Parts: sequence; structure tokens; C-alpha cells
Amino acid sequence: MPKQPFISIPLDIPDVRVLQTELTKDGEFILTVESTLTSTTCRRCGRTITERHGLDEPRLLRHLPILGRVVYLRLRPKRFRCRFCDGHPTSTQQLDWYDPNALHTKAFERHLILQLVNSTLSDVQAKEDVTADALLGILDRWIAKTVEWDTLPLFTILGIDEIALLKGHRDFVAVISARSSQDELYVLAVLPDRLQATVVAWLKTIPTIIRSRITTVCTDIWDGYIAAVEQVLPDAQIVLDRFHVARHYRDAVDTLRKQEVRRLKQELPKAAHATLKRTLWPFRKRAGDLDPAEQERLDALLAYSPALRQAYTLREELTLIFDTARSKADGLRRIRFWCGRVERSGLRCFDDFLKLLESRLDLIANYFIDHQTSSFVEGLNNKLKVLKRRCYGLRNVVRLFQRLTLDLDGYRRFSPWRAPTFRGAHGNS
Repeated sequence: MPKQPFISIPLDIPDVRVLQTELTKDGEFILTVESTLTSTTCRRCGRTITERHGLDEPRLLRHLPILGRVVYLRLRPKRFRCRFCDGHPTSTQQLDWYDPNALHTKAFERHLILQLVNSTLSDVQAKEDVTADALLGILDRWIAKTVEWDTLPLFTILGIDEIALLKGHRDFVAVISARSSQDELYVLAVLPDRLQATVVAWLKTIPTIIRSRITTVCTDIWDGYIAAVEQVLPDAQIVLDRFHVARHYRDAVDTLRKQEVRRLKQELPKAAHATLKRTLWPFRKRAGDLDPAEQERLDALLAYSPALRQAYTLREELTLIFDTARSKADGLRRIRFWCGRVERSGLRCFDDFLKLLESRLDLIANYFIDHQTSSFVEGLNNKLKVLKRRCYGLRNVVRLFQRLTLDLDGYRRFSPWRAPTFRGAHGNS
């Protein structure tokens, strides 16, 4: 058998020396190591002790793979006797590169937590040959179950939205997030429901110094969120998300489209029914995004229904207001003028939306100040939906928070190829 070539690889573990290297019949490396430290801390009095008292039971710890091979470190921790305490108790030496109750080195745990980013427990379990319980333990050791305020960068914008854990809009949970000055997104909480009292209680847990810096809260139209922010963050500017508002008036016009298409199919001869086909997306698109074929199909539909043409025109005009108004006063003036046009049109499809404008116009118009939206919150919710599907349901809100935090911040925190993000901008409170 030809002689195998060898290379030297640094172990990158402090305060140990390698005593023996073994390649098992299964192709795994077992490295026997020992500590080079000559003292430890007494478990009773906390003093440094140096009197040796044998070795503890051997431990076998999974470590980072080498050249695709599984690696274990075999270690017998040193024991020391305390001459200061009554009875001279012994203490086992604790080393920084592994946790006393863990089956893996911290370096391997960091590798596993990185593998969990945008993945599932079952996938990592199969790839790395570890148990689900071990992965959950690692998740708890590396990812906090609640937000750690002193690790966050400076932020002034808060976002609140919800997501349904079950199909059919059931079991809503509130998702609260922040956008940093570098436009990075951070999840702050996943609350078990969207009740006002629940949101108020959580907002009150925000440290005072951080709370005082929040200038803007982007939220949807849910009254509980608005009331909670007004109660706890009275100085923050509430911005009702433009896209939630747009969904209201666009859905209203789309409902009219469905009614008109049903009516036209009953009234028009069958030969004309073909002109009603493939009009859904041309109708829903913005006018400026239509290609010639789509514009032709849309014109054919609107030619049959003057009411639908009028509603479509009003919809596009309101969208244009949101696109072009450059101050709150200008936005308010133009929206009020638009409302007058709707009332004079005689169309009933906008009735519910007009009631919304009547009650929440000031908060909606806050959008025109800095053009803030909840797009970053919606992006977070999309990630959460993907996470739910990937994990085949995830009902535990603590696990939701941990996994969402890991998916958002995992590469920044754990990838060896990325520089760490500056953290702790808020200081102590």
C-alpha cells in the first residue's frame, strides 16, 4: 500500500495539546488532547486553585470536520483540590471551547447553527448526523428566546404586522420588527396574538432610552396596533402602510370587475365572451406597466362597462397621488379632492374605503412626510411564511422568534466569510 501524504492543520483550539491522532475503520478522526492550563476555579469559593487531583471521566466531543471526515476530540478534564474550603472539595477544570453538558465543541455548534440558517432541523439532522434534540439545545444556547436590546444597532423605525399561523386567517401572531439606519432588518418580537393589551405590554418592555428614539411606527390598519402605539409611544408618528391602504381601494374596484364580468357574460352574445377572457391581470396591473396586447384586452373590457372604466380611472388616479404627492398637505388636499370625485361619480364600490379615509386619513397621509412604508415588515412576513412552509408548520412563538432571528441575522453573526455587524449602538438603559 503506498504511503499516504500528510499535512499539518492548526486545531485552532486554545490551551490544548494533541497527544494522539487516530483514524478509525469508519474513516473518522479521533484526536486525543489534554489541557495545558495548570489551574481552575473552585466551584465553591470561586478562588483559583492549582493542586492537581487526578483526571475526570473521558469525554468525546464532536468537532469540525477535516477534509470531509468526521472529527472527535477525546479529553480527560483535569481535576483540582481546593485547600481553602472545608473538606477540600475538588473541581473539574472548565475550558472555554466547549460547554460542560454539550456533546460538541463550540466551533462545531457554530457550524451547525450556520447550517440551520434558511434550513430545517430535519435537513441539518440528516446532513450532519446529529439529533433533533441536540440541534434544539444548540439553538437555545446560541439564539436568545427574546430580543437582546444591547446587541441591536441604532434604529428609529418600528414595524408592526401580523401573520396567520393556520390557513383561513386563524391564530394570528403579531410580528414586531425594526429597521436600522443601515436599512438592515431585525425581528424584535413574535407575540402570541394581536390583541391591543398584548402589544401594549410588549411595547412597555422596550428600554426607555430606545423607546425615546423611536420616531416612526409603520403598521397596518388594525385598530389594536394603532391604539397600542398611541398609548405607549405618544410622540412617534404612526404611518398606516400605503400598500395595506392600496389593497382596500384596489380590492373594491376588483370586486366591481367581478360583478361586471358576470353581468356582461349574461347580457352579451356568446361570440363576444372571448373578449372578456384574459382580462384579470391587465385590469389589476398599473396602466403604465401594460404591454400593447394587455392594453387592447383591457380597453375591450372597459368599453363594455362605463362604470368599470370610471372606477378603474379613479383607482389609477389615487395611486398616482401616492406616487407623486411630496408633502402631507399636498397629499391631504389631493385625496380630499379625489373623494369628492368619487362621491359625484355615484359609484358605490368605494363606500367602505371612503369610511376608512374618513376615520384614518391623517395617519394615512403621514406617508407623504417621508414616504415610509411597511415594506420591510411585509418582507419579514414573507420570510416567516416561507419558514412555516419549510418547517411544515411552526406553532411555538418562541421557536418562531428564534428561527426568524436566525434566518435574518444568522449569516451576519456566524458566517466566517462576513465581517461582524457593529452592535450595541443603544448602550445601557
